[in-house]
Amino acid sequence: MTARALAVLGTGSDVGKSLITAGICRLLHRAGVRLAPFKAQNMSLNSFVTPENGEIGRAQALQAEACGISPHVDMNPILLKPESENCSQVVIRGRVWCKQDAARYFDQRARLWSIVKDSYARLASQYEVIVIEGAGSAAEVNLRDRDLVNWPVVKLADARVVLVADIERGGVFAQVLGTLDLLEPDERARVAGIIINKFRGDANLFTAGVSFLESRSRIPVLGVVPFLHDLMLDQEDSLDLERHRQAEFSSDRINIGVMLLPHMSNFTDFNVLFAEPDVAVKYIATPSLLADADIVIIPGSKNTLADLFHVQKQGYDSALDRHVCSGRELVGICGGYQMLGRTISDPYAVERGGISSGLAYLDVETVLGKRKCTMQVEAIPTDSLVPDQSTVRGYQVHMGVTVCRTEQPCFRIQRGDAPTGGDHALIPPTEEGCDGAIRKDGLVWGTYIHGVFDEPHFRRAWLNRARMRKGLSPLERHTSTLVTARLHGELDRWADHLSQSVDLSSVLTGVSP
Repeated sequence: MTARALAVLGTGSDVGKSLITAGICRLLHRAGVRLAPFKAQNMSLNSFVTPENGEIGRAQALQAEACGISPHVDMNPILLKPESENCSQVVIRGRVWCKQDAARYFDQRARLWSIVKDSYARLASQYEVIVIEGAGSAAEVNLRDRDLVNWPVVKLADARVVLVADIERGGVFAQVLGTLDLLEPDERARVAGIIINKFRGDANLFTAGVSFLESRSRIPVLGVVPFLHDLMLDQEDSLDLERHRQAEFSSDRINIGVMLLPHMSNFTDFNVLFAEPDVAVKYIATPSLLADADIVIIPGSKNTLADLFHVQKQGYDSALDRHVCSGRELVGICGGYQMLGRTISDPYAVERGGISSGLAYLDVETVLGKRKCTMQVEAIPTDSLVPDQSTVRGYQVHMGVTVCRTEQPCFRIQRGDAPTGGDHALIPPTEEGCDGAIRKDGLVWGTYIHGVFDEPHFRRAWLNRARMRKGLSPLERHTSTLVTARLHGELDRWADHLSQSVDLSSVLTGVSP
């Protein structure tokens, strides 16, 4: 291993480690450093499919973009996707390995650690610098003997450490000093600096706080990062959903309600919609809130049958009937698409077994398979969906196969890398090269493509269709093109914000070639 390394650890979950890591990656990339991100083990339902069709955490895909490189499975060799409180799907180097509870998983530590070491070694042999992201708290004393992601990786890489704390949640002094106090002496010696994140108000008012932390810890505070409003970078943690749930609907916008499922996955599909000037997006937690939505989206799910049961038990099906009967649109993505069909069969007990009745808005049937399909795709929407023929680029991550009976497809696949896994032999020949299904009246449609709204021309054509249904004039294409251009510049805006508030020179000098 030849690369130098910097590790970003935190005082807890959701303190901002992922974005701090991405910002540091961007700053080093702009300085001409060849670097890559690394997170040994990530627990997330927001995943991304790499060019080699492997599945990794969405945060590492963003960090790879910050580094100016394509994401690779070695950047996140272990991905845990929770299916229940006690069980997760374990993805190893981009491929599903098994489903395990925590006890059985930790019994495999030696094997898992070997996988982590191999992935890190490959990255370290290819790049000058590796920026490591930790998980949770840097001082999880109850997990010390089973740790795969924090200090074992730091020591493997001989990395310097930046400790990130979140002042927004309160108790920042206890966060920092308590964490440092629980570290072993050799671990504490590696901490090169502290970053105070998510400060609201005048950061100059925290000068005394900085002095106190430095005098008590004998470690420099590198800076206080002001909370950056309206940052439109993908947020991986589900806590971010709380910030959007209370969005206000209005008569002069397209009001989109995304159903908040217990096992919701890939909520990053909707981030771009928040940035559109004529759209209001709200996460819907109760059926009554669907009444004011112009479009309802059922998102992806890590446990489709459990979430389908939740939808039916909570009375969403009746609310959806009223929604569609009033001439408003209903969309399903991935697991949400499966729910829109007539039946979901689970012959191999991938989830709960048996045959479940779907919501029956689309004449499609799904059979859950043993293997997961992961692939990047390029597709063109059919005229049944929108008249625009712009290419949509995204990825598919799903178990099983959905077969259309009488509905028209939503997309025609122009390029789909050979998928990994998946029960593709079950797909009838007439379905090859197609994705999704749309009802004849165009009000109900579903797709397996994650990232379907990212392409600006398709997004604007779809939104304009909804605007015309609502009696609003369509907007020009460039409205959405400008939104996409702004989003592409968000990494640099975040990196600039970080560099203006944090003095990283001492830390970066120590790791830059």
